Parts: sequence; C-alpha cells; structure tokens
Amino acid sequence: MAAGHSRRFGPQDKLLAKFEGRPLVVHAADAMLHAQVTDLIAVVSSRDVAAILPSFSHVFIEIEDHMQSDSLRAGIARAAEMTCDRALLALGDMPHVTKSLMNQVLETAGESGISAISDGDRRMPPACFSSASFPELLATEGDRGAASLLRSVPEDMLVHASPESLVDIDVPADLVPPPK
Repeated sequence: MAAGHSRRFGPQDKLLAKFEGRPLVVHAADAMLHAQVTDLIAVVSSRDVAAILPSFSHVFIEIEDHMQSDSLRAGIARAAEMTCDRALLALGDMPHVTKSLMNQVLETAGESGISAISDGDRRMPPACFSSASFPELLATEGDRGAASLLRSVPEDMLVHASPESLVDIDVPADLVPPPK
C-alpha cells in the first residue's frame, strides 16, 4: 500500500523522501520483491511512486480524499481479478520490515489462513489474508483499513517482531536515525 496522504509529513511525498539514501517506499518494495510472493501489486496515488516500482502491477487511486479502505479495496480487487489465493499486505512507509518477516507471515498463515505482525501490543501489516477473506476486505470502509480483521487474528497466527522493526515514518524527523 503506497497511496496514503502523508498529511503529517508535510508537502513532500514521504514515499519519495530519502531514507538511508533511497526513496522510503523502495525499502518495503525490495523486501516484498524478495519475499515468497509471485504477483506484486502496488496501490499508489502518485505516478512518481509508481515509476520507481517497475516490478509491480500498479493500481492507481485517483480519488481526491481517499481513505485507507479505498486503497485496501483497490488492491484486494486487483488480487481477486488475478485469482490470487491470498494477499500479503505491506505498507510503503515501514522501511525496517524485512523479507524474512514477510515470509514468516506467509508461512504462519499457510495457504488458507490469516496472519499478521504483532509487537506485543498492536496487530498490524504485514498481514496475510486468504482469498476467503477478500469479501470482508472489499467491504471495509473508513480510514482504518483492515484493522477489524487484524483484531480477529488468533494469537497463534501472529508473528512477533520488535517495535523497532515495525516503525513507520510519519514525519520528516522520523527519517533521521536516532543517535547510537
């Protein structure tokens, strides 16, 4: 998912902002490229972001004030069109999520299950949903995306990760690593 408004980030497209020398979105995209997935879909609202994701099928969100659920529905609709058995959802502003974490989510979900990441407090993407979940994902509304489905992920289907690996970039100051 790479179609957010980034309102807290300011006027610059945060997904194009440099993080460790590369556009922010490239970190998540590279992890997805190397994970155990076959079809890559990027839900984007920017042609510039799409241009740096050439290995992905692009779904453009052109609704002016779109919500997170609009992006989610668009991506899931494309996955359904492609007759995907499941969908691995990841966010373009989470640069520390690795292919290993994504693969753990996929393996935990299995072919017909559901799985997500947890830092012990929150359940969040990356998350995997079987195609049986697609109708419910396609019915989401508002700015919480798959949050209601994530709350229903059983504890034994969660992949635990450190809070540091699940940091998302919200404001320009987040691009600067903390001093060691």
